[in-house]
Amino acid sequence: MAVKKYKPTTPGQRGMTGYSFEEITKEKPERSLLLPLRKSGGRNMYGRVTVRHRGGGHRRHIRIVDFKRDKHEIPARVAAIEYDPNRTARLALLHYADGEKRYIIAPMDLRVGDTVMSGPSAEVRPGNSMPISNIPVGTLVHNIELKSGRGGQLVRAAGGSAQLLAKEGDYAQVRMPSGEVRLVRQVCYATIGQVGNLDHSNIKLGKAGRKRHLGIRPAVRGSAMSPRDHPHGGGEGRQPIGMPGPKSPWGKPTLGYKTRRNKKTEKYIVRRRGKKRR
Repeated sequence: MAVKKYKPTTPGQRGMTGYSFEEITKEKPERSLLLPLRKSGGRNMYGRVTVRHRGGGHRRHIRIVDFKRDKHEIPARVAAIEYDPNRTARLALLHYADGEKRYIIAPMDLRVGDTVMSGPSAEVRPGNSMPISNIPVGTLVHNIELKSGRGGQLVRAAGGSAQLLAKEGDYAQVRMPSGEVRLVRQVCYATIGQVGNLDHSNIKLGKAGRKRHLGIRPAVRGSAMSPRDHPHGGGEGRQPIGMPGPKSPWGKPTLGYKTRRNKKTEKYIVRRRGKKRR
């Protein structure tokens, strides 16, 4: 996928980049695999905002994506590569030999006309899904299950890939895109290859309107608020934070403060993710 640049005819288009969509082969989605998307605007059942900065955005439909890949030993032909407004990755429309149609996340190097399959006897090719026990060490994978039969939960975003490092006993060591090394049961399924749409990280929105199209409302800096609205607020002119560490609007530490509390899965993490290098 190539990145499209715009001529700076307006201030918003100076530096703006977008998708060329050259890999998309079908414009309209498969109607049998669509569901309506009900938006909440970040509000709960009582009408109170529980998630800030959400609302508006373009109308969308949910694409029913097959994360489980539970049609084993049945070959499927890639009929189209499609756009999905709900995720950064592209979707591949599969036509199975028995007539069923399903969407999967489109990995790199998957083309229209290719054949994919899931199951223990599948070949090690991009788009094929199989148990981790059948995947050679060093292979790049995505759409990884954490519990057998639940469906892929890890490594599903554009350009993402995890690497299978080692196998020992019932578990395999998998290095995540963040650098974390984690234990995953070998009976869990994973899909071969790296997720496509690699240039997604190079896209520059360029203007506030494109954020609004995505359903993201403006965020106000805490330092621009009053002291009653935010711990960073108040003062004449611009002021530093003036406290031991930045705070959220509710006084909780933020920006680097560790909030992980899941002790049940501590034993599955072999190595923590490191700080991101710039």
